[in-house]
Amino acid sequence: MSNKVALISGITGQDGSFLAEFLLQKGYEVHGILRRSSSFNTGRIEHLYFDEWVRDMKQQRTINLHYGDLTDSSSLIRIIQEVQPDEIYNLAAQSHVKVSFDVPEYTADADAIGTLRMLEAVRILHLEKKTKIYQASTSELFGLVQEVPQKETTPFYPRSPYGVAKQYGFWITKNYRESYGMFAVNGILFNHESERRGETFVTRKISLAVARIKQGVQDKLYMGNLDARRDWGYAKDYVQCMWMILQHETPEDFVIATGEMHTVREFCTLAFAEVGIKIRWEGSGIDEKGIDEETGRILVEVDPKYFRPAEVEQLLGDPTKAKTLLGWNPVQTPFPELVKIMVKHDMEKVARMIKNRH
Repeated sequence: MSNKVALISGITGQDGSFLAEFLLQKGYEVHGILRRSSSFNTGRIEHLYFDEWVRDMKQQRTINLHYGDLTDSSSLIRIIQEVQPDEIYNLAAQSHVKVSFDVPEYTADADAIGTLRMLEAVRILHLEKKTKIYQASTSELFGLVQEVPQKETTPFYPRSPYGVAKQYGFWITKNYRESYGMFAVNGILFNHESERRGETFVTRKISLAVARIKQGVQDKLYMGNLDARRDWGYAKDYVQCMWMILQHETPEDFVIATGEMHTVREFCTLAFAEVGIKIRWEGSGIDEKGIDEETGRILVEVDPKYFRPAEVEQLLGDPTKAKTLLGWNPVQTPFPELVKIMVKHDMEKVARMIKNRH
């Protein structure tokens, strides 16, 4: 078992919570950075510091949380100084593409300069030879795609303040690697979803809506661009690859993707099918509707308010490098299985919610 120390920023997020579990199982001492907030935002990791999980997993220790913020250098320096991590996973970000158009300056501060603050903290503390850094990069860098599929050498063309901020994060990480010989790497992750995905992200919005519609607490699902095509993987599989990138003998950047593309419409169709509802699509553009074949009820409609100022039409990653060099398997969880996991989880969640109401 390992006695390595890992520090995860964004530990309360989808990826952070899966990664923390994964590293605990590998015997790491796991530390996380928690943003100060008046309300608890630790729902996804509560089981990691409540005794049951730890006892069931035969874990010696739980996670250690530290208050800090990517927009505050002094907190990062203090935490890294105290923890002396072997590995840092910088997963914290304002990571919602649509929201980044509303808060572009904050998105840049957290996602671009935040990455710089993390790298610089390691350098100031003279840990550049000890501490390896994983930077959570994104397929949104490819935006208006210059080639299909996208690989490590594909030119970037970001289409949102989020993508632009993440591009700075990508290059500053590479720059610190080349300038200071740091083991600092980018994992360019394509869309990865799970039952822990935030409820405003399209896949989780669909799985929750399907569960609510099936159980009679919601009438309709309103969607944006049904034609948007994405390369969707399972977040639980993707965090394993983050770890593998840091174990590779040389610091290199990797695309992490499944190499398969599906439309938002397909995701909807599969999710409804999971609960026994067959959807028939009629019309096109903003007039397109998803109709329950059995009852004739309209269950899905398009609402232009969900369109983005600049749309990314298709993202398809080429995971050849990660498969070849790291031996990672991107399709441990096939697409239909991912949809099934999410819908099953949300069916149970909605059922509990209804029960608690009565």
